[in-house]
Amino acid sequence: MVDQKIIDELAPTGVLRAGINLSNFLLVTGEADNGDPVGVSPDMAKEVADRLGVSVKYVTYPSPGPLGDDADADKWDIGNIGAEPQRAEKINFSAAYCEIEATYLVPAGSSIQSIADVDKPGNRIAVTGRAAYGLWLQNNIKNAELVLTDSLDEAFEVFERDKLEVLSGLRPRLITDVENMPGARILDGQFSAVQQAVGTPKKNSAATPWLAAFVEEAKASGFVASLIEKHNVKGLSVAPLAK
Repeated sequence: MVDQKIIDELAPTGVLRAGINLSNFLLVTGEADNGDPVGVSPDMAKEVADRLGVSVKYVTYPSPGPLGDDADADKWDIGNIGAEPQRAEKINFSAAYCEIEATYLVPAGSSIQSIADVDKPGNRIAVTGRAAYGLWLQNNIKNAELVLTDSLDEAFEVFERDKLEVLSGLRPRLITDVENMPGARILDGQFSAVQQAVGTPKKNSAATPWLAAFVEEAKASGFVASLIEKHNVKGLSVAPLAK
């Protein structure tokens, strides 16, 4: 039985309003007949609602930036997005429930051979600025230049048009992009793993530890793995249990 205070925090309107980022093609893989998003992320939100004994309402966003911006706007009760320090200023996150490898693509003839070669003066990196891996790059790149864009498609267009040295992205998307660039290569390894978590506004102090425990149980029980299998998602893995 879930404590009533937790239910009141997470479903103050009587339903769980779940903020869902539609741009993550690994976590949202389709649309139901009624327009609801389909995929691992919506299913995680529905499971939270089921545990609370309430229905779920999906509040969809075209990208993660606006979803994060609305953390204090009373538009959603949980938000399923990447956990990054900038977002944690307004959102309490669980540990990650799944991870997505983020790496680099370089054009044909590039002298860049490894992840370590990228962060050097003279290299320009195309990046979706407000994606979780984009925020990571803004926090960690010291010498290369970041060329910020608003979407995955725009990042690819800028990279190709302006002949940039590097395109950053999630490995599954880069596998698609490399097919359109003869001779281009995806570098081995990763510069980070995007940590997909369940967040709730800072004010929800009672609900935060409950959500954290829910995520750990969902990983340990195989529930997250079952969702990845159910939606046949390639490039998504269950995150390790929190220490």
